[in-house]
Amino acid sequence: MTTHRRTSAPTGARSARAARAVRQVGPEYPLTRVYRTSPYQLTVADVAARSGLPPDLVRRYVALGLVDADRDAGGRLWFRAGAPSAIARVQRLRAGLCLNYAAVGVVLDLLDRIDRLETALRRTERAAKEPTTWT
Repeated sequence: MTTHRRTSAPTGARSARAARAVRQVGPEYPLTRVYRTSPYQLTVADVAARSGLPPDLVRRYVALGLVDADRDAGGRLWFRAGAPSAIARVQRLRAGLCLNYAAVGVVLDLLDRIDRLETALRRTERAAKEPTTWT
């Protein structure tokens, strides 16, 4: 089986980087195309424009660990679609509570942990309310 990898040509320039077409040739794959989309689709410029911040501040948030990003082979940063809302959350915490960046990181970790615990609690409450049926 031979696999040829090439970049597809979707409508936008950002989509062209994110979506990849894999053409698989062989007896079990007669000219089949599989499209893979990366969850990391936004560049630093995209996130900066959507959040209204300079790109250097976005890079600083990544360096401090306040926003998740991935680096490709060329060293460029790629963000998920939720990065602008995560940046807005960091800004609200920093401005509303007058916290430094280290404290914002701790508060974000605590908020994420509280969210996970509440989700687990809801699941156990829901499981306790469901009647068990024995057949």
